[in-house]
This record gives sequence, C-alpha cells and structure tokens, in this order.
Amino acid sequence: MNNIKAIIMDVDGTLTDGKLYLTDVGEAFKVFDVKDGLAIKEKLPLMNIIPIIITGRESAILKKRCEELGILHLYQGISDKASIIETIINELSLPKDSLAYIGDDDNDLGGMDLAAIIGCPADASTNVKKKADFISSKNGGDGAVREFIEWLGGNA
Repeated sequence: MNNIKAIIMDVDGTLTDGKLYLTDVGEAFKVFDVKDGLAIKEKLPLMNIIPIIITGRESAILKKRCEELGILHLYQGISDKASIIETIINELSLPKDSLAYIGDDDNDLGGMDLAAIIGCPADASTNVKKKADFISSKNGGDGAVREFIEWLGGNA
C-alpha cells in the first residue's frame, strides 16, 4: 500500500454522521469529528498522501472546514464521482493504482471502482461493505476516516 498518493473522501455519512440539519432557509450545519480532521491535517502530509473530497451536496460549511484542514482539492455538487476522479487523476498526474477511497453509500461505488484501496465506515451500505478492503469499527462522522488513515499508514 505504499504506493497510495491520494485519498478520496465522501462527506455525508463518512466525514459526518450523514444527518442533515435543516432549517426553513436551508442547511444549518454539519458535524465533523475532530479526530478525522487531525488525521487529515497532520498524518496525511507525513504519509505524502493528498486529501481529496468529492461530495454530491454543496455546502459553504464544508468549504470552510476544508480551508481549516488545508484540503486544496474539494469537489462539491458531483453526482458522477467516477468521471471527476478520472479528471483528478489526469490533473494531478496520479497513477491509477495510487488512490484510496472511503465512502459510505451506493453513490460511492462508481468512484470506488477506480481506487486501489477501499474503506468504509461501520454503518456503510451493504453494497459498499462488500466492496471494501477495510471496514472501520466506527460509524461515519465518528472517527472512521481517521481509523482508515491509520490503517493505511500501518499497512504502508
């Protein structure tokens, strides 16, 4: 696994608990786990792994969180994750076997097909769990991403 150069992360259900907190004017907030954030900000650079976020929803809150964590590659409002991954591979000149992917639901399956290593939270869909190389003991939004990052590091 020492050839992993980038980790693609889903947001809702992976970096968050998947719950949407809405008001009459729209999305009010998301809850992120600080343990995931610390691993993204401090562990990934030491592992020379680029963090990439691809999500189907759009959120100013997510943009702010990415800025806090130093995530430069944020793709929001993406329904076809596989297509954007092909673009990312070309833009960053990444070998196709250098991607790790962590996601939780069936809309991640196409993107997962392009990754060398696949992870998911404990509460991921059955289809995602069947495809995963690593199933976290933690649910989405509860440190699953950190656990995956640590697993990648320990297996590098």
